[in-house]
Amino acid sequence: MSDSAPGPAPGAGGPEISGTTRLFAVIGDPVAQVRAPGLLNPLFRRLGTDAVLVPVHVRPEGLAEVLRGLRRTVNLDGLLITVPHKAACLSFADDVSPAAALSASTNAMRKDADGRWLAENFDGEGFVRGLRAAGYDPRGARVAQAGAGGAGSAIAVALLAAGAGVAVWDRDPARADGLAARLAARWPGRITATKGLVAADIAVNATPMGLRPDDPLPFDPAGLAHGTVVADIIMKPRRTALLRAAEESGLPVHYGEPMLTEQLPLYREFFRIGAPGDPTGAS
Repeated sequence: MSDSAPGPAPGAGGPEISGTTRLFAVIGDPVAQVRAPGLLNPLFRRLGTDAVLVPVHVRPEGLAEVLRGLRRTVNLDGLLITVPHKAACLSFADDVSPAAALSASTNAMRKDADGRWLAENFDGEGFVRGLRAAGYDPRGARVAQAGAGGAGSAIAVALLAAGAGVAVWDRDPARADGLAARLAARWPGRITATKGLVAADIAVNATPMGLRPDDPLPFDPAGLAHGTVVADIIMKPRRTALLRAAEESGLPVHYGEPMLTEQLPLYREFFRIGAPGDPTGAS
């Protein structure tokens, strides 16, 4: 196709791409499940922002090479990071926010005007905002959490900051022990590492289990007390096997998508989308 070939008409569905379009990428393995492009690209269009977010499928063994290349891409302004790269990507940042430092992981990285990369983590705040929007205030709640990886660490940080107590376990017990020890220094007596599911007001799956149809349940909700809220951070499929099992046990459920939708205003502020000084040229 030549440079003069006509592209799609504005508003015809996808973003209009040109030589001035700024790039954002969401990095993961896999990426078929990511919902961010379907939320951020319409936002770019509504705001008249000349930018596009694309999925980039990167295996762990290729992450360092890809990150080095993306950091050198002049018209790339930011990255979103999903499973399993949230912890590994932190080492590529020049500056790290307090939330990312506490969770030892990042889900958003921004290139600043001086070329430095700032790592943030909005997973936890998005999850807590989603809970509150659904009427589940974590303040004073007992939370049982499966998963101490990148997203799980960020969620534990945000839950503790919101006033909850957290019992966390992981298929790698050392990872749960390390997270609990690190966060107990800031919130003594509020977080413990356990060997599995314990009695709780809110039970959370913060693992990737549920992305694939043959995944085992991260925990069995059948033994939970009546009224325990079962939350899953998996967004696709929306109604995971865990949430189906919880509903069959008569328990209230909380879906994964609010964790992302509640991050949209945080992303907009962090990436300066549509604000004065927006590198995409929007005002």
